[in-house]
Amino acid sequence: MPIVLIDQDSDSEATVVQLSFGDRLGALIDTMRALKDLGLDVAKGTVATEGPVKQTKFFITRLDNGRKVEDPDLLERIRLTIINNLLKYHPESSERLAMGEAFGVKAPEKKLDVDIATRIRVKEDGPKRSLLSIETADRPGLLVEIIKIIADINIDVESAEIDTEGLVAKDKFHVSYRGAALNSSLSQVLVNCLRYYLRRPETDIDSY
Repeated sequence: MPIVLIDQDSDSEATVVQLSFGDRLGALIDTMRALKDLGLDVAKGTVATEGPVKQTKFFITRLDNGRKVEDPDLLERIRLTIINNLLKYHPESSERLAMGEAFGVKAPEKKLDVDIATRIRVKEDGPKRSLLSIETADRPGLLVEIIKIIADINIDVESAEIDTEGLVAKDKFHVSYRGAALNSSLSQVLVNCLRYYLRRPETDIDSY
């Protein structure tokens, strides 16, 4: 199962990107080069091999200021760049990855129904923040769309963990409202907004 995980929590100075896929040195080198082309610096990295699967962890910062990546658009570009490199060296993974179709590689035989697959939960994570968990069918632009929906109802995103597992995006966000955890009413508003936008089907011209 191809996995791309972007972790904003575990390191205060860098964005941690963890990849799990086949053992190909070319893919690793190309991924590092592609990240640098996005204006990023790979501060350090670790590689562990378990059987045929290589688990690579990059600690990346912005070249312009030496800080971790906070911009949702750039985080999404990082995710798509890594997945594109993964598919380049492992085209066989495209059938188990929603992005295979998006990048023009062979589409997955089994697709997720967004309405069935979407799961959204909000729970307290201390007095000053809440943990928002989202599972939904993966697609390009998903991260930016989620961040925009959250911002539209004036909720702050403090940190995020973006996890792409095959056809499913499993994202976690630490969120707050005016420096405090979300109350039950605001949590329900957030869940309802996300559920509406994430389940909304693309309008087909024949539906008019």
